[in-house]
Amino acid sequence: MKFLEPKDQLKLLKKGIVDLISETELLKKLEKSFKEGTPLRIKAGFDPSRPDLHLGHTVLINKMRQFQELGHHVMFLIGDFTARIGDPTGKNSARPPLTDQEVAENSKTYAKQVYKILDQKKTEVMYNAHWFNKMRPAEFIKLTAQYTVARMLERDDFQKRYENETPINIHEFLYPLVQGYDSVEMKADVELGGTDQKFNLIVGREVQKSYGQEPQVVITTPLLEGLDGVKKMSKSEDNYIAVFDTPKEMFGKTLRVSDVLMWRYYELLTDLTVDDIEKMKADVKAGKLHPKKAKVDLAKTLVERFHDKISADKAEREFEEIFVNKGVPDDIQEAKISAGEIWICQLLKDLEMTKSTSDARRMVEQKAVELDSQKVSDPKLKLSLLKGASHILKVGKKNFKRIVVS
Repeated sequence: MKFLEPKDQLKLLKKGIVDLISETELLKKLEKSFKEGTPLRIKAGFDPSRPDLHLGHTVLINKMRQFQELGHHVMFLIGDFTARIGDPTGKNSARPPLTDQEVAENSKTYAKQVYKILDQKKTEVMYNAHWFNKMRPAEFIKLTAQYTVARMLERDDFQKRYENETPINIHEFLYPLVQGYDSVEMKADVELGGTDQKFNLIVGREVQKSYGQEPQVVITTPLLEGLDGVKKMSKSEDNYIAVFDTPKEMFGKTLRVSDVLMWRYYELLTDLTVDDIEKMKADVKAGKLHPKKAKVDLAKTLVERFHDKISADKAEREFEEIFVNKGVPDDIQEAKISAGEIWICQLLKDLEMTKSTSDARRMVEQKAVELDSQKVSDPKLKLSLLKGASHILKVGKKNFKRIVVS
């Protein structure tokens, strides 16, 4: 166990978090751990609702790694049982539970993916079906008696659905309790989750008390916005960068992030200090550092973390070949447009790159339109243009335009 004073550990662990319930309790646990030489048990759970983890998940996993580097015991929980319930967090309707086959298939890739960040030798992977499949009906009824319906309705999304007379199924009330009971089985000292999981994590504290355990400390981390800069990163929103994306895909997707959102990615996905990031911002503002260079550096950092340096350098070279050596003119025309959502065909017409929207549709269908070197194949595509972003549009072989979103 790394011999770092409890107060120094606390200072490090507070970086980049949102909620800490409570700081006093965590310091007390760290002091006891330090004195006795016994690592704290750190829990974080992920339901295998999709086969791949994305960089939004890694914000939380990076915090797990921090605990791990301080010598604490990290437990990565795969919710193969809870995935069958369907997490209602943030949903305005019941979430369809997954089939056993879907859960099994999605679970296969999870453990492998987390080792991109966590030390495999120091990580305990657990599955909550292990204890719930053995739980007798009487024991489950005892669990449901630990919380009231009134307390459940204090949860924001449940409350809204109740007020809007949107059905809430009984099994959805079970989810926070089941997640809380995981902490009992795992004897968690600390549970980590995104800010949208705060209610569930606090339920875990109460459930532990009911079973005679000391309540876990709750730490929430920020939710990372996706490539659209609006909604949280999610595969269902198609605004994600997957942990298993190829180096080229990861590099290219990162370059689609707006100049404004780029700093949030630096903050949540890299090891740079706040001072380092602030200096980069100042250099960009002073004209010493071009935003494009800062974004390329971010893309290389991410590719190197999830792949290796050779792959990062290769991805950069491929990018340069596409944008510098493949016909993009030095005197490319620049057009400023307002942030917001716009139909691709309308954008092409407004920029006078096509004569009409029907002409634009025809060009898209002929695969003659590219956005940031990627073919546009859907004539119904609506783009979410973010303030501060820039893109290169190409129609045909020689019709280029750089758009700057203001």
